[in-house]
Amino acid sequence: MKHLLDAGSELIKQLSPSYFAMVMATGSVSTASYSQGMREIAIYLFYFNIVVYLILWGVTLMRLWWYPENLKTDLLNHAKAPGFFTTVAATCILGVQFIILLDNFLIATCLWVFGILLWLAITYTIFTSFTIKENKPSLSEGINGAWLLAVVSTQALAVLSAKLSMHFEDYKLIINFFAFSMWLWGGMQYIWMISLIFYRYTFFKFSPADLSPPYWINMGAMAISTLAGSQLIINTPHAPFLFSTLAFLKGFTVFYWATGSWWIPMLFILAFWRHVYKRFPFKYDPLYWGAVFPLGMYTACTHEMAGAMNLEFLFPIPGNFIFLAQIAWLAAFTGLIRSLAKSFFVSSA
Repeated sequence: MKHLLDAGSELIKQLSPSYFAMVMATGSVSTASYSQGMREIAIYLFYFNIVVYLILWGVTLMRLWWYPENLKTDLLNHAKAPGFFTTVAATCILGVQFIILLDNFLIATCLWVFGILLWLAITYTIFTSFTIKENKPSLSEGINGAWLLAVVSTQALAVLSAKLSMHFEDYKLIINFFAFSMWLWGGMQYIWMISLIFYRYTFFKFSPADLSPPYWINMGAMAISTLAGSQLIINTPHAPFLFSTLAFLKGFTVFYWATGSWWIPMLFILAFWRHVYKRFPFKYDPLYWGAVFPLGMYTACTHEMAGAMNLEFLFPIPGNFIFLAQIAWLAAFTGLIRSLAKSFFVSSA
């Protein structure tokens, strides 16, 4: 028993701040499944997501109480700190699930408020500390695809805000304006960060170990930006100022979708180079949930955009992509179970 407790304590101590990407991934695959008529799968994943979300917050609070220095170290680390943005994105994506699957706006609103508070706290803590800290890593050591989780968290807030706006008749203009502002800010963040990441890609030495799963967020950030833009397009009849920007909304939504689509072949090629050509070991890493999320989100956003802009010829894409997203989720979940079993088995041996 002592060995099991020690193993559990060590897992809490070393908990990756990016683990909430599991909730992001499950939520995106759930909503994507629902959009493709797979309601039962969507519901099962939704309830599973609630359990995972609560467990992760419980473990995070235990880590804060028992190992505050470890958590603080991660929060000030250029490579790890962006992972904390997964808490914001996970909270908002779960809120979207409550609206889509249960039509429950009360819980969704609570998650929205919590998401805003988390976004404010994490955004200004991380970027202030990165700015004023004296010892900083080089660009090649400090930046990776996980930085784009800041974009994902911002756009997740935009999506949930746009979904909620139609429920609050007296405040729909204000909430839509907030959603629109977050959508624009998320786009600006992406331009800043992807420029540095692309520069890192092409002008610094790149090893298989450097190509960690968060690089899939390059595409995932554009996918959730597309979803937010599509929801704002749907909301235009209810917000006159949005209607005045409709051409801009449609143009930039397609721009986001096209950019995300461009990344897909590139990411598969780099994954082939990493694991097949360079024979980098393929083993479970919690960061792989950051690769599952973009697949589910691309499915959901393509379906939403096709409906919002009457682009029926795009519907076959999510109709087929959903299976890839579900297989990726199942592979990551299997890896998680095997990893946990191995950790406890070794500790108890």
